[in-house]
Amino acid sequence: MKKLIFLLIIIAVVVYAGSPYYSAYQLKNAYDDKDGATIAAAIDYEQVRPSIQNQLTGQFATTLTKYPLIAELGGEPLTQAANGFITQAVDGAITPQNIEKLINTQGQANTATKELAAAWAIASDQVDLKNLIQSLIIQRGDVDAVVKIQMQQVMKKQAAELEQQAAQGNDSEKPTLSYCGINCFDVSGQVKGYPLTIEMQREGLIGWKIVDVVLP
Repeated sequence: MKKLIFLLIIIAVVVYAGSPYYSAYQLKNAYDDKDGATIAAAIDYEQVRPSIQNQLTGQFATTLTKYPLIAELGGEPLTQAANGFITQAVDGAITPQNIEKLINTQGQANTATKELAAAWAIASDQVDLKNLIQSLIIQRGDVDAVVKIQMQQVMKKQAAELEQQAAQGNDSEKPTLSYCGINCFDVSGQVKGYPLTIEMQREGLIGWKIVDVVLP
């Protein structure tokens, strides 16, 4: 009886400790099989959305510190307009419907995805700064108009890059898997050439949910 109890304990520990590896394996298979529904269901959107929004708005704030002239010309309205677009883009792209569509098509860029890519590009210092300054002067401080112009330009550029990455970008055959705590597990690798880290959190004893995505 003692041996049986000991064996059951060992099995329970193995299942408990190995559960995130199995969850990661299931997600990898779902991605390879273009099973968007499975991946969409594994995401905790209430945690992922604000995390991505904070990453992008934080990056944009850092970018502005590099260009004091733009910050002076645009001021607080520029920050508010950019952050508003970022929030809108994340809310539109990080939904069960869009994630499912994105996985099913293996990265084909739709409007929501293009907007998110544009928000990431602007936050990450990938804008035409000369054009932005000229637009601020021409529009006489109409920041909303300037931001809309920049968004359209960046979206067009990002759409082409997304299509190219979807067709040519490489996926990690063996992502890096590691515990980041008892109830925390990281999956790191490349998706269509973009380095990403996905953080999962334990749900119950052996269930896991995606609670964060660290952008490149």
